[in-house]
Amino acid sequence: MSTVMARIKRFTRTPQGQRLISATRRAAQDPRTQARARRLIGRLRGRRH
Repeated sequence: MSTVMARIKRFTRTPQGQRLISATRRAAQDPRTQARARRLIGRLRGRRH
């Protein structure tokens, strides 16, 4: 499992990884994206009961 984490860490240091990180941060600030994430989490939690 540590090799997967090492690969992810290495990728985040590349220019493409940095672009992906910034795009993800921008999307996370969007209220519509936040609402979608909350609905998804709610559905996932509902299945466990």
